[in-house]
Amino acid sequence: MITLTWLYVLAGAVFAAFALTSAIDRTNAKRFGNAAFWGLLAISFFFGDALGDLGNGVLVLVMVGIAGFHLLGRGNPPTTDLAEREILSERLGNRLFLPALVIPVTAFAGTLLFNYTPLTDAGLIEPRWVTLILLGIGVLIALGVCMAWLKPPVLAPIEEGRRLMDSIGWAALLPQMLAALGAVFALAGVGEVIGGIAGSVIPQGSVFLAVLVYALGMALFTMIMGNAFAAFPVMLAAIGVPILIVADGANPAVIGAVGMLAGFCGTLMTPMAANFNIVPAALLELKDQYGVIRAQVGTAIPLLACNIAILYFASFL
Repeated sequence: MITLTWLYVLAGAVFAAFALTSAIDRTNAKRFGNAAFWGLLAISFFFGDALGDLGNGVLVLVMVGIAGFHLLGRGNPPTTDLAEREILSERLGNRLFLPALVIPVTAFAGTLLFNYTPLTDAGLIEPRWVTLILLGIGVLIALGVCMAWLKPPVLAPIEEGRRLMDSIGWAALLPQMLAALGAVFALAGVGEVIGGIAGSVIPQGSVFLAVLVYALGMALFTMIMGNAFAAFPVMLAAIGVPILIVADGANPAVIGAVGMLAGFCGTLMTPMAANFNIVPAALLELKDQYGVIRAQVGTAIPLLACNIAILYFASFL
């Protein structure tokens, strides 16, 4: 049976390859810092369960130290140059996107086949993680299609992947770190503390004020944590469940779904959501690293207002 562990091993192998190629890349003055960073990440995927909480914590702190002391650099691996890419673009056009479409098609079609055919009982894939595992399988299929179709050098996927990850740097790990931070906040009882404060401030029966605090809190905590999934357990425990659902009788489905949308409005306005806002600016080599955020604020604020209205009018139907 293919389990989630297989996916971890695959990811670990990729980052181990990044570490090895970084170590021998003499075009990068900080190559050993890159090699250590990606190597430690590979170790976390390979041996995370065996390291335990303390071991993983130390590993993360070392990675933070490498990034914090600016020991990461950007090399110049032997990949295609701009002229070669322009030639490929002119020759192949939009067909270049076909391999990328293989990934979601594999995940979607494979999940349907797994759930609605006899494959469910075949024991090929761990049922709990079927979509995620199929996503990884889709990546491998797409890679195979690219290699057979475009016939690049054998190491091209590793070198191109390393070039991309070097461009992103430490920010590539920010979503995982922030999601973990949300879990820590929830376990630490931050939501209960905020709920106690909110309960003493919001007058009993003031539904609109409770909705307003909940939605703005989701957006604000998302801006702080950089991840709506990290903010959600905190605000749900603080206001969503005890005040809106239990005390005021709101629809839990609306509170959960639209509350997340309110959090995503915060995602549009924060550099902490690096994978959405900072990474694209780096990849596009924008002069203003906050250019993406500035372009999104005009959408985020009206959208947040709409979510507040939906929460207020739809939660109590």
